[in-house]
Amino acid sequence: MDDNSKLVIVIGSVREGRFGPAVASWFAEQAAAHGGFDVEVVDLADVELPLALPAAPPKYAGDSYPRPAGMAALTAQLTAADAFVLVTPEYNHSYPASLKAAIDWHFAQWTAKPVAFVSYGGAAGGRHAVLHLENVLTELHAVTVQSGLAFPNYFLNWADGRPNDAEATGNAKAVLDQLSWWAGALRKARAEVPYPA
Repeated sequence: MDDNSKLVIVIGSVREGRFGPAVASWFAEQAAAHGGFDVEVVDLADVELPLALPAAPPKYAGDSYPRPAGMAALTAQLTAADAFVLVTPEYNHSYPASLKAAIDWHFAQWTAKPVAFVSYGGAAGGRHAVLHLENVLTELHAVTVQSGLAFPNYFLNWADGRPNDAEATGNAKAVLDQLSWWAGALRKARAEVPYPA
């Protein structure tokens, strides 16, 4: 029996020429090498993500929430996940609208599950985006892990799909260790007692 937690890595940007797929691919390699996860990468560029939302919030509508047909695969992937990594750039000191839409179309899929962040950008490395995401995911009763990865000036500090920082692999392992602990603990807790959201 596979006791690994299911990790979903979400590429948050859909902008033309985005760097997110390179970051997500590298981090997925680290997660696979870690050995504690079954890894799946989700690209929001492949998902139907309207900005207009139904009147009733997904928190109250539950399984009857009327999502677009093109979102069904994403919803199933988020539901099955035990843990998430959100790969995000920083746009105007925050994160992309595509990522906010993906988050807002769901609720229970995030609840009582751990989330880590891998960000990239200019001098701040996407840290402003992560600060905003931490607030949003906390509201959805997710657990944001303390460790994360940030890649400042990624356009200067990556080559051949890999970061030049020699410590990046070790830092990724630290993120994955925390995520694995939380994923296992929260999966067990969810199985034993329904979360009181």
